[in-house]
Amino acid sequence: MEQCACVERELDKVLQKFLTYGQHCERSLEELLHYVGQLRAELASAALQGTPLSATLSLVMSQCCRKIKDTVQKLASDHKDIHSSVSRVGKAIDRALSLLLRQNFDSEICGVVSDAVWDAREQQQQILQMAIVEHLYQQGMLSVAEELCQESTLNVDLDFKQPFLELNRILEALHEQDLGPALEWAVSHRQRLLELNSSLEFKLHRLHFIRLLAGGPAKQLEALSYARHFQPFARLHQREIQVMMGSLVYLRLGLEKSPYCHLLDSSHWAEICETFTRDACSLLGLSVESPLSVSFASGCVALPVLMNIKAVIEQRQCTGVWNHKDELPIEIELGMKCWYHSVFACPILRQQTSDSNPPIKLICGHVISRDALNKLINGGKLKCPYCPMEQNPADGKRIIF
Repeated sequence: MEQCACVERELDKVLQKFLTYGQHCERSLEELLHYVGQLRAELASAALQGTPLSATLSLVMSQCCRKIKDTVQKLASDHKDIHSSVSRVGKAIDRALSLLLRQNFDSEICGVVSDAVWDAREQQQQILQMAIVEHLYQQGMLSVAEELCQESTLNVDLDFKQPFLELNRILEALHEQDLGPALEWAVSHRQRLLELNSSLEFKLHRLHFIRLLAGGPAKQLEALSYARHFQPFARLHQREIQVMMGSLVYLRLGLEKSPYCHLLDSSHWAEICETFTRDACSLLGLSVESPLSVSFASGCVALPVLMNIKAVIEQRQCTGVWNHKDELPIEIELGMKCWYHSVFACPILRQQTSDSNPPIKLICGHVISRDALNKLINGGKLKCPYCPMEQNPADGKRIIF
């Protein structure tokens, strides 16, 4: 906390200097402008009268030049002083972060992470490098990804890179409002997109039709001709097609002032980029967000909670509560966006099932964990905890969600 307080103090000093410098700079420049304006008026008056430049006026001009030079030098000096203050803030942050990492990070992270994570370091490093490369490809940073592959001697197959290259090429075109590559891709993958119940192709055709409408009456015939592309989508998107065709009535008056002005909203381009990314990733078997970004975001949520739990366990001397770090001592809510599969918690032991402790379906239909089943066995028989049916424990069947 002391390191953070030190950084805050340095930051407050810089902000105060910025405020003072801004006020001083504005005041000095206003005074100079006023002074130069008066001198200019006097020179103009002397020129109109046709009188030669007097010695007094010459002296005033030289004083004005000297004043301008001194003011500029003073402002430059103050500006340089602000730069040094900003630099001190950066150094304070570096010192605080370095000290924090040395004091807490290594020991605290190792305390909440399984020791197996640090085994086979070379293999783990390669997995991490691959995750970073995949993230860079997914973000469109192709040159950075290639540079990392070369420096880390990571061999990335062309088949792995190709989907990302194609997606980024199409997304770049969409950001430039070029629908051609996306339409070509959607048409070539039409059948698979239909199997996913995707409306991507229709939305691309609709956006192209709207672009034609934005061209005004000169594009009316072309828009009517292009409307034939809506025929395959008439059953599923009848209402939207009717709206677009109705907008043609207002084309000569201008869609901007018509009830159909929402068609020209620029948000349609952001929406089509999002729809294309989601549907293309689903079709190609890719995640919309890179595994690295999901893992990082989840870690930012979970790590502080785990560190607090570890501190409480140590404070109360309950070291045996959390021995297996492949399991979490509490449930950590990461949000719906991090739900990728179903989970089952045993209603008897109130523990989430795992590969070593899977859910078991009893003959009566109730489901419990294998550990709970083993604890309920009495004399070779099992009595269901929810109904009076007795059964053979071997008749229970493992369930895979």
